[in-house]
Amino acid sequence: MAAGRGFLRAPSSLAAGARRFAFACPTALPLAGAAAAAPHRRGHGRCYCSGSVPDSPASAATPYVLTTPLYYVNAPPHMGSAYTTIAADAIARFQASLRRGIRGRLLDKRVVFITGTDEHGEKIATSAEACGRNPKDHCDTISNSYKMLWADLDIAYDKFIRTTDPKHEAVVNEFYSRVLDSGDIYRADYEGLYCVSCEEYKVQGWVKSGLRDFSISRASVEWGIPVPNDTKQTIYVWFDALLGYISALLDDGEKASLQQAVERGWPAYLHLIGKDILRFHAVYWPAMLMSAGISVPDAVFGHGFLTKDGMKMGKSLGNTLEPKDLVNRFGADAVRYFFLREVEFGNDGDYSEERFINIVNAHLANTIGNLLNRTLGLLKKNCKSTLAYDSIAAADGISLKDNVENLVGKAKDQFENLLLSSACETLMEIGNLGNLYIDEQAPWSCFKQGGESAEKAAKDLVIILETMRIIAIAISPITPSLSLRIYTQLGFTEDQFRALRWEDAKWGGLKAGQVMMEPKPIFARIETETEEKDQSSSKATKGGKKKAKSQGLVEA
Repeated sequence: MAAGRGFLRAPSSLAAGARRFAFACPTALPLAGAAAAAPHRRGHGRCYCSGSVPDSPASAATPYVLTTPLYYVNAPPHMGSAYTTIAADAIARFQASLRRGIRGRLLDKRVVFITGTDEHGEKIATSAEACGRNPKDHCDTISNSYKMLWADLDIAYDKFIRTTDPKHEAVVNEFYSRVLDSGDIYRADYEGLYCVSCEEYKVQGWVKSGLRDFSISRASVEWGIPVPNDTKQTIYVWFDALLGYISALLDDGEKASLQQAVERGWPAYLHLIGKDILRFHAVYWPAMLMSAGISVPDAVFGHGFLTKDGMKMGKSLGNTLEPKDLVNRFGADAVRYFFLREVEFGNDGDYSEERFINIVNAHLANTIGNLLNRTLGLLKKNCKSTLAYDSIAAADGISLKDNVENLVGKAKDQFENLLLSSACETLMEIGNLGNLYIDEQAPWSCFKQGGESAEKAAKDLVIILETMRIIAIAISPITPSLSLRIYTQLGFTEDQFRALRWEDAKWGGLKAGQVMMEPKPIFARIETETEEKDQSSSKATKGGKKKAKSQGLVEA
């Protein structure tokens, strides 16, 4: 049992917001009702479990703020939290490419990507004790493990907030005082069944009975932020953690101020969350913000769950999926691409190692990697690695150019609507068109014929390499390291890559005289255990003669 004393009234105007939430997200049933209080506060917002999303912020001075959940540090990060963060990073990278100015300078309408860790609550204290650590040391260890994994996965966040940060506690105290002054916090005693693992009271019929006031303090939980006007209690972990989205906007070292944080970019444009915490983001959070007179976020997107080989993952089943192990075995690009390509964002998705290897080999090693490598090999052999034509002149009258530009436009629309899986499919279509073109034109044969045929072959190589340049830009939100490797092999610098804008995916970037780098594999084919055993057996049969591992490459 656990007791709560401080309660927050649910604003009646949440009913209006609730209808908008429910319209965009039919499964968000908790938003069907509202309590009767505080009619003067108003708010708006939209919630999405799947489907389209609203337009980006219209004002040039309004930053695009998106967030992952603040992950609970009772245990190290798992694949579910990695999936959310990979998706958020891809969206942030895409949005930044729309807002990047000349030479990479961000325009005023910048992107702020927030992630972090939720570090208070009874479960944290219990987990720390089980590990033989005090709560603060435990939080430091687990929070750092998130940062390390995000680095391994090429996650380029702008703000990492910890709810044990002093600036966060200051914002929580100021927010609490503002809500208290509004008259929406009152004292009451309530006892109910308490779920330590999910940090919420289990209230039967919560959905059917409509919205109710909820407790925002705990009398029996010591590891938390003390209630400003009653230090014998701590603030409810969700009331505390949700405010991390605001406190994160403050710069490190500056004086903590709720108003200052709000002015730095609130409201958030998009909260990305797992569907299991939709209630807290779509009901509790708007109620809190309305009470404090602060705008609510524009959109909440609740994505699905991950399974493994068709089964729910769990330690008891022995089928957990450790993201760090996946990165160590296959690399960040492979992990990012598979989960964003294979899991339709908003729906549940399944992982199987066989499917993982097949998809990654087919798409990244073969469709993209093989195409670039054999084209550069032909260029080196026949043109001394130097482009003979501008890409615009080379593609004159060639339908591939228009097809590629149309697919880039399609991918842009899909990225904007969070259709990440569809965007990956569209970009692979570009790769497939490039492979089809080079196979049909057979430049290796044309070079042998000489004369006009050789000139045409030289143009064909420029066309394929321009196609690869465009793929590198358009797929960079999904596979940033792979895109960098492609771009540098095309003769560009890393600084030029970092300064790319989405509009640079327009046809015409390669110029005559540009020198390509030495061709080398940009993505090695993943060998299965069966293939490795077959290779070992073949070597033994041939008296130990060495046989090279397949890298998914074709000789030029």
